[in-house]
Amino acid sequence: MIHEVFMPALSSTMTEGKIVSWTKSPGDKVEKGETIVVVESDKADMDVESFNEGYLATIIVEAGGSAPVGEAIALVAETEAEIEEAKQKATSLTAGGSKPAPVASAAPAESAIPDAIEAVPTASNGASTNGRTVASPRARKLAKDLKVDLATIQGSGPYGRIVAEDVERAAGKTPTPVATPTAAPTAAAAPAAAPAIATPAPAAPAAAPVAPGQIAPFTTLQSAVVRNMMSSLQVPTYRVGYTITTDALDTLYKQIKPKGVTMTALLAKAIAVTLKKHPLLYASYTEQGTQYNTRINVAVAVAMEDGGLITPVLQNADQLDIYTLSRNWKDLVARARSKQLQPDEYSSGTFTLSNLGMFGVDRFDAILPAGQGSILAVGASRPQVVATADGMMGVRTQMQVNITCDHRIIYGAHAAAFLKDLAKLIETDAQSLTM
Repeated sequence: MIHEVFMPALSSTMTEGKIVSWTKSPGDKVEKGETIVVVESDKADMDVESFNEGYLATIIVEAGGSAPVGEAIALVAETEAEIEEAKQKATSLTAGGSKPAPVASAAPAESAIPDAIEAVPTASNGASTNGRTVASPRARKLAKDLKVDLATIQGSGPYGRIVAEDVERAAGKTPTPVATPTAAPTAAAAPAAAPAIATPAPAAPAAAPVAPGQIAPFTTLQSAVVRNMMSSLQVPTYRVGYTITTDALDTLYKQIKPKGVTMTALLAKAIAVTLKKHPLLYASYTEQGTQYNTRINVAVAVAMEDGGLITPVLQNADQLDIYTLSRNWKDLVARARSKQLQPDEYSSGTFTLSNLGMFGVDRFDAILPAGQGSILAVGASRPQVVATADGMMGVRTQMQVNITCDHRIIYGAHAAAFLKDLAKLIETDAQSLTM
């Protein structure tokens, strides 16, 4: 019997996937549940397993190619004798177009995956939910070369996934260091205190070398951003600005930075604590009314080096201490840049933070993400000459923030009250963020 391998739906918004690599070649034996292809969805690369045992007879969509969800990308033959028949069938599919597998649009992403192929469901112990070991293709190849049993390894990747570094450690080798994102340099004119606000983890995106006159095709990630931004045009939004004095926050940051705390995590923590008093600010609009969310998940915009934008999510940011929050953020950014985030790690945000302060930007307006009620744009922190409470002149370090809100559920007074409380926390009670 010949089985079609379909392009799976790896997220509820995915309409097309790109083949990153095939871990099997035509003619190779395929075990049920074995990873055979790595697929790039909107914002992540995910291993995909076969539901059928047999032989990978032919590949219809080669690495680098794209296909709509539900379209056949390969054929698996149960016996070697059926391989030639499968190749002929592939020719007819290519000529006439394959029929997409039925996908229930209202079902969650997991149930929308055609039953000829599945995304890897991983557990914290490095094994999938059905007991199979879950490892990246590179880790599997390395384990074979180094003669390491994957079943004996504790995975350190997303949800316990075994990665190459785990295999190297198990073999007694020093893991190849993974490049961590570095902060972009601050503007030359910025004073010593400015980096406290202007040094988050995201680095400046690298410009792709494109010859003049040529058109650079959108990446899968960029196309997803385009779709989300277009949907934002349907939402009536408004913006409210506020000036926040950051002297106390700068002092706190200098104290805890040596312990691994990032300014991005510090800002996210301040936002999350303030949001607890303003549940409407992390609510979302529905046709039936206002959807009040149960969790404060702060998404933070990160520019990808190869183009596009992704928003890793600090889940339950109000409940975590600042040190745990910083560790989580560093891990999220590293895995975002290697496209290893799970869908809920970039699509579960209930409020978004966008910080361009590291580029020396004074102020800017952010576009509201689809499905959220608010996004806060943060500019650089700079010393300003201000009038003090005693009627004298003084120098204070200040930053400009602008919040964009969905006017269908959040009104100007709500946004202003949130910004006032956020400023009060940062200006007079910053030390409480470490408690």
